[in-house]
Amino acid sequence: MGTTPARRMLFAAVCAVAVASLYASQPVLAQIREDLGVPDARLGWIVAAAQLGYLAGLAVLVPLGDMLDRRKLIAGHLLLTAVGAVLAAAASRTWVLLVGLAVAGLFAVVVQTTVAYAAALSTPEERGRTLGVVTSGVVIGILGARVAAGGLAAVWGWRSVYVALAVILVALAGLVLRVLPADRRTEHPTYRQVLTSMGGLFRERLFVTRGLIAFFLFASFGTLWSGLALPLANAPWHLSTAQIGLFGLAGLVGALGAARSGRWADAGFASTVTGGALVLLTVSWLAIAQASWSLWLIVLGVVVLDFAVQAVHVSNQHLLTTAHADRTSSVVGGYMIFYSLGSALGATATTTTFAAFGWTGSSVLGAAFATCALAVWASSRHLTRPPRPLTDVPQDQPPLERQGQTT
Repeated sequence: MGTTPARRMLFAAVCAVAVASLYASQPVLAQIREDLGVPDARLGWIVAAAQLGYLAGLAVLVPLGDMLDRRKLIAGHLLLTAVGAVLAAAASRTWVLLVGLAVAGLFAVVVQTTVAYAAALSTPEERGRTLGVVTSGVVIGILGARVAAGGLAAVWGWRSVYVALAVILVALAGLVLRVLPADRRTEHPTYRQVLTSMGGLFRERLFVTRGLIAFFLFASFGTLWSGLALPLANAPWHLSTAQIGLFGLAGLVGALGAARSGRWADAGFASTVTGGALVLLTVSWLAIAQASWSLWLIVLGVVVLDFAVQAVHVSNQHLLTTAHADRTSSVVGGYMIFYSLGSALGATATTTTFAAFGWTGSSVLGAAFATCALAVWASSRHLTRPPRPLTDVPQDQPPLERQGQTT
């Protein structure tokens, strides 16, 4: 068992493109507003539609990864995500766009099936490194989508973004079937058993703690990236969609700078990394709030924020997949329910807050979410999850506390 560099890169590419379908609308909200006549206060629902579809997929589709051949499941979900992207590209009314984005979001949970499969194929010694690479693909998709979407929209309009996504998704589905190994299973639980198992996770302290941290983490993240285009498009900057999209490059710098967080987790420092990164997340909003007079401070804040988000996200998933190596799809899917709810909250709250209080209000909101995540970590950092047998961990491996199982 183990992963090769080529497989890691393919896993990362699948994650990047699939997750881009959730976030590609953010830098082109102004174009969508003009084309379809959407009021400012309701623009957040365009982002939230994909997140709510994603939430439904986490609950009903991701558990299938603990039952079926994940290679075929990944390919199928990539194709169905492409269908949603095509529907969004062809939308002439707002409700059609929302349906298309919800469908794309529903099947974009292929990201979590991919992360779970990558974790399952990895040896315990390389799991953190593998998750670091694969989840870097997620962040590249989230942030790179802004750069690519901004550029495409500036030349061919916002609809071209979803046409391009559909084409790439179909191509990746073919690569998955050719490159990844078949997922041969020795156990075949029923769908009801898998859902029951996922439900049981919500009674575990480690899982709930890390889930709540993710909820507030991505609410803060969503507050930034679902609302940043609005002050940048307004006075005094009046930036174009292509220029706004370039801010995603700053986010990429920060997120990729946290690529080593997986190795830190392998070394047993997951809890320490979480606390330090959440402090950085909170402080980053001091710079981001200065959008009315300094673009450079925004760039600095974006770099720090995305570094922090990636470091915490990798640490969370490392802890949970190590503790539940026998059901990685269910634990990742359950964890990402918190992520999706937080992202949807951030997307809807930031546009509503911006309409009422401007970017200063949105910045206070983002900082408040970050502070809540830090409070959850601080109140539970001394708790440890009782050791449990892991199906793929040698018996002479150090105790879970030394593997970073501190919440």
